[in-house]
Amino acid sequence: MKLYIGLDVGLEEASLCIVDGEGLTVSEVKVSTEPEAIRSAVESYADRLDRVGVEASSLGIWLYRELQPAGLPIIVVEARHMRVSLSTMRNKTDRNDARGIAQMMRLGWYRAVHVKNIEMQKMRSLLANRKLLKRKLIDLENHIRGTLRAYGLMVGAVGRGGYEARVPSSSSTAIRYFP
Repeated sequence: MKLYIGLDVGLEEASLCIVDGEGLTVSEVKVSTEPEAIRSAVESYADRLDRVGVEASSLGIWLYRELQPAGLPIIVVEARHMRVSLSTMRNKTDRNDARGIAQMMRLGWYRAVHVKNIEMQKMRSLLANRKLLKRKLIDLENHIRGTLRAYGLMVGAVGRGGYEARVPSSSSTAIRYFP
């Protein structure tokens, strides 16, 4: 008989629920959020596993990358769709979420998420970090500009390369505007 697993992943622990083809719970355990701990928890069922579901998140994608090469039929599912489905449950706990994910995997009520390869994810992270740093630099420059204005010092409009030269290094208030 085919088995279906639902993983509700937390920072330290993951709730794992295994259900059979008829929806009966075979096993429920809490394991460390480590690929090796999850592999060892399901190794006795490995030959009967049909689908393993985990919500899309940074930890879910990491677990997918670690567990999929080990032969587990893991699927990353859309978090919003899963959240709406799980919100109908009366008691919202990690255990119940894992049970709900396992049932949805059994019934096929999920939307799979495409997991980008690691190189594309690294590039996206690099670009996102660059954008954040650029935005923070502009915020910092604008804050300095506003602070100096309170002392009568006007920096004026400058390009990226000339900003540092236009901001005074001393606290002299004799300079009112930097042309």
